[in-house]
Amino acid sequence: MTERAAVKAALKTQAVETPSWAYGNSGTRFKVFAQQGVPRTPQEKLDDAAKVHEFTGAAPTVALHIPWDKVDDYAALARHAEDRGLRLGAVNSNTFQDDDYRLGSVCHPDAAVRRKAVDHLLECVDIMDATGSKDLKLWFADGTNYPGQDDIRARQDRLAEALAEVYGRLGDDQRMLLEYKLFEPAFYTTDVPDWGTAYAHCLKLGPKAQVVVDTGHHAPGTNIEFIVATLLREGKLGGFDFNSRFYADDDLMVGAADPFQLFRIMYEVVRGGGLSGEVAFMLDQCHNVESKIPAIVRSVMNVQEATAKALLVDRSALDDAQRAGDVLGANAVLMDAFSTDVRPLLREVREEMGLDPDPMAAYARSGWAEKIVAERVGGEQAGWGA
Repeated sequence: MTERAAVKAALKTQAVETPSWAYGNSGTRFKVFAQQGVPRTPQEKLDDAAKVHEFTGAAPTVALHIPWDKVDDYAALARHAEDRGLRLGAVNSNTFQDDDYRLGSVCHPDAAVRRKAVDHLLECVDIMDATGSKDLKLWFADGTNYPGQDDIRARQDRLAEALAEVYGRLGDDQRMLLEYKLFEPAFYTTDVPDWGTAYAHCLKLGPKAQVVVDTGHHAPGTNIEFIVATLLREGKLGGFDFNSRFYADDDLMVGAADPFQLFRIMYEVVRGGGLSGEVAFMLDQCHNVESKIPAIVRSVMNVQEATAKALLVDRSALDDAQRAGDVLGANAVLMDAFSTDVRPLLREVREEMGLDPDPMAAYARSGWAEKIVAERVGGEQAGWGA
């Protein structure tokens, strides 16, 4: 197989999971902006997700968020997805939108609140059993705002205890993916603030616990690709929540703020064997002012383009330059790959897969946007808060 054929084969098998909540209304902490045609039910979210997969060929799974996607019959929801060429992906828990969680959830000083939070996480595993999902994705808003508010070490003990109970409930083919976030909503301490804390807990739990890297959850200037390389080396990179940010956790389209960073991350994924299928590539974005479905299509394409460039890095030339201590030469190898226009290559890939070479234009011509605006009248649109 030629190098070009190998690159195309890898791109044809890449899958990016889209998040159900990205199809609903979202906004800033001050205001949620409603759009016409937004889904009203989890089923309608899946209908929209099916369009993303139809035109990209690279988005076969959809992540759920509980209780935002709560239904009476999860097996029926899984069948609804299958009927549209999709599968249900990661189940995301929600321990941050209940009044009881004002001082935390699994780290709360009150044992009764901790019990409530853990029971919710166990409920999410039950949902995984019903949907066939393999991944339980955990993000905790737990933390403190003021020095002395709570015992930092005790909160870590409570977190470890909760994670251990949920870990013990997982099936043999299920994973726990632990996400971290530098800050927000807590401003003094966050109970899972960085990859090291997440890694330490996952290491203690065992092989079914891995770390999720959200590309928006770091301090400015953080070398995210170093984190990716390290977690891959240790076998603890479970997945990504792809988005982009300029200042804090802006949840913009992946690659929008810094496409070079996305390329560097994807190079380390390729270098570390992360395209083998063990690493989950997921979007976690809020489309506040742009149309939902085209924004998600564009995001999938951005991941594909960064991956294509990463696959085009001349590893032999890079190895030679690195061994020779040729600093500029080594950097030039990476820059050459990043500067390559991979859009013609991806057009070929799509055509060979029986897809329209231009997913954005294909969606615009499909009439789906007009159809959902006309049909989704009445009811309560999906969204969150504010």
